[in-house]
Amino acid sequence: MANSINDIQEELISEFEFFDDWMEKYDYIISLGKSMPMIDEKYKNEDHIINGCQSKVWLNAEKDGDFVKFTADSDAIITKGIISLLIRVLTNQKPEDIQKADLYFIDKIGLKEHLSPMRSNGLESMLKKMKMYGLALNNTSC
Repeated sequence: MANSINDIQEELISEFEFFDDWMEKYDYIISLGKSMPMIDEKYKNEDHIINGCQSKVWLNAEKDGDFVKFTADSDAIITKGIISLLIRVLTNQKPEDIQKADLYFIDKIGLKEHLSPMRSNGLESMLKKMKMYGLALNNTSC
């Protein structure tokens, strides 16, 4: 059985507690982005781009049995790291759990307060798009 959304958030919070300052945390976020499963090139199009992000972010979601699998990419390394955090928490979860998820880890690790207003808006746009995918895939029987 997959870890719950809250279990994964707690893991992330613990991981971020190891770092003393935000430069180390940014380095970690960037490294997570580099190890993220890449989106298939065929999804790098306007249909999969997240509006509201300063840089380009492509996101795809597919249903695999009862669970949603996300893949993404970005043309900016920090943004790629941010979307990788969201994917880590929300991929392999049920659509209804994605829809109702409260991603409290974002505030607990201090991410929002260390992002520029544009990146913070982008983070909100990414989260909104992932929840919309959860809604859409909850209403399909693929």
